[in-house]
Amino acid sequence: MKRIEISVHIKTILQALLVTFLWSTSFVIIKKGLLDIPPITFAGLRYGLAWLFFLPIILHSKHKSEIRKLTKLQWEKLILLGLVFYTFTQGAQFLGLYYLPSVTVSLMLNFTPIIVAVMGIFILNEKPSIIQWGGSGLFLIGISTYFFPVSLAGNRALGLAIMGFGILANAGATIIGRDVNRNKNIHPIIITFISMGIGAAILIIIGLLADGIPTINFKSWIYLIWLAGVNTAFAFTLWNYTMRSLTAMESSIINGTMLIQIAILAWIFLRESITFQEGIGMLIAAIGAILVQLGKKKELKI
Repeated sequence: MKRIEISVHIKTILQALLVTFLWSTSFVIIKKGLLDIPPITFAGLRYGLAWLFFLPIILHSKHKSEIRKLTKLQWEKLILLGLVFYTFTQGAQFLGLYYLPSVTVSLMLNFTPIIVAVMGIFILNEKPSIIQWGGSGLFLIGISTYFFPVSLAGNRALGLAIMGFGILANAGATIIGRDVNRNKNIHPIIITFISMGIGAAILIIIGLLADGIPTINFKSWIYLIWLAGVNTAFAFTLWNYTMRSLTAMESSIINGTMLIQIAILAWIFLRESITFQEGIGMLIAAIGAILVQLGKKKELKI
């Protein structure tokens, strides 16, 4: 019996690693797709198509009646979550990948747990642990090592500014998502379905107004469908499933491997090389981010 339990646990760990690998490939796929599709429109289409993948699940289940019972306050929170997490955060990430290397964007996104830990003090009355403060310091050392000396040549300054906004939006979305999820009165699939649909719709409208209707070739459509169906709908669902049995430490460490995975994938497929100094900075930052994650309770992805 114990051997079977260990086998099931290993299977769950491998499933979680598969999810992080799929999410890591997203950075490469997005970089390639940005050669053909404007960033905001690209983000909107990705999550709009992912929303369509969730639609059959909603229509053929008890979730449909649950949506009808949502209160005005719950709708307001879901709309706000969709705006902040998808429109602001994902829009900024796609723009960031348009201007910056994949590894730089990935590293900056790892700043989110630090911001969340600080915001949680004032908004959720959650005090960071000693481990979280230590991890925050380690992360700052790592990111300083990676960027030293600071270069703002070309569009780098614009890209960093956009990602700075994206980090704040991502942290805000985490706080909002935690507030919605901790009440446990709305199913996670419904939270994802409604917030994703609202955020994607706004992104598509903004993208069409800014860039018009894009001409998308066959390869880019494959990118979009894969990102929406596999890397979003399937991966998010599988991640939520794995978090039912993985400990906070396990999920945090597995999630922390994405920074290294993205660096390797970007080097292989995008020819984005990193220096020895940048590599050391990434490693230190990754360890710091994992330590920050270890200090918070296990929660569902949105």
